Amino acid sequence: MTFDEVIGQKEVQSRLMQMVSEGRLPHALMLCGPQGAGKLALAIGFARMLLSRTDNDRAMLEKLEHPDLHFTYPTIKLPSMSSDHKPVSEDFAREWHELVMAGPYFTMTEWLEQMGGENQQAIITAGESDSLVRKLSLKSSQGGYKISLIWLPERMNIECANKILKLLEEPPSQTLFIMVCQEPDRLLETIRSRVQRIDVKKIADEDIEQTLTQRRGLSTDVAHRIARMANGSWLKALEMLSADSENELFLDMFQTLMRLAYQRKVKDLKAWSERMASMGREREKRFLEYFLRLIRENFMYNFQQPDIVYMTQREEDFARNFARFVNEANILPISELANRAIRDIGQNANGKIVFFDFALQMIVLLIQK
Repeated sequence: MTFDEVIGQKEVQSRLMQMVSEGRLPHALMLCGPQGAGKLALAIGFARMLLSRTDNDRAMLEKLEHPDLHFTYPTIKLPSMSSDHKPVSEDFAREWHELVMAGPYFTMTEWLEQMGGENQQAIITAGESDSLVRKLSLKSSQGGYKISLIWLPERMNIECANKILKLLEEPPSQTLFIMVCQEPDRLLETIRSRVQRIDVKKIADEDIEQTLTQRRGLSTDVAHRIARMANGSWLKALEMLSADSENELFLDMFQTLMRLAYQRKVKDLKAWSERMASMGREREKRFLEYFLRLIRENFMYNFQQPDIVYMTQREEDFARNFARFVNEANILPISELANRAIRDIGQNANGKIVFFDFALQMIVLLIQK
């Protein structure tokens, strides 16, 4: 992945290049922005540019196997690991390499599936920070930078975060840290204060549309519709291209919830909540984020302004009869309910309880006018 392959984000690319040309590249950068904006793609492209000094460098970087490029990412504990083992990135190096080489636009759920632990919470352990200290204490094998690329540093546990903080305070020579962060507020303030933050905005609709037509061969009309609905996320654009898109499942679950809540079928809502709870925490959170988007779109649908509504044809077909149930009286309480559920799921609350309570409260909220 080079800068030429990054979708849009020319402004960030120019800023990074300017830092290098003016000789003011800090020892630690943090690329922050929404999912699907291309933060990891930018980080890898920038790392490749900095490490490409010789033909040998470029050959190794083409396969992302350069000895001075160190990847750190959240991991899980497999049943085969001993009880005292702290998982490290090297335990999943093959899986990571396969996923990144397929393309640097992917979700945490895809990474969990790649590791074989979809229902687990992936973290960066203290064992990883110890491993990184050892790697970065060595001299650069090629005489240039040593680059530590950390994907989702907000998933570091507190022990790991404190050790990484020490590394940032006393960085090894010729070392550059590039953090790819989605939720910077979850990081220690002391870490945030020691990195130079660069905010990566959503991808412009025009860039997504152009990529869909040039790389995917879509017609202009189809590419335009998908680009608008992707809302600046290449991942969402890819989801809509997928025949077995997760969004189709989420729409079915959304429709089922609303119909059962309207009909006050408590027993069926309990079955619905159990099905939701079986999906795994990451997918549960994604459903709730999808739920929030569709609630917003149904509310906006009532204003009969097509330019401010972003829905697929199936979503719009359902909205035609359902949208009137989302109004000024309940839009905020429904949104607060979903956001609270996202928080609870993220804090390892029991999914069956969270979703059953969620479903029961929807019975009340849908009748508010």
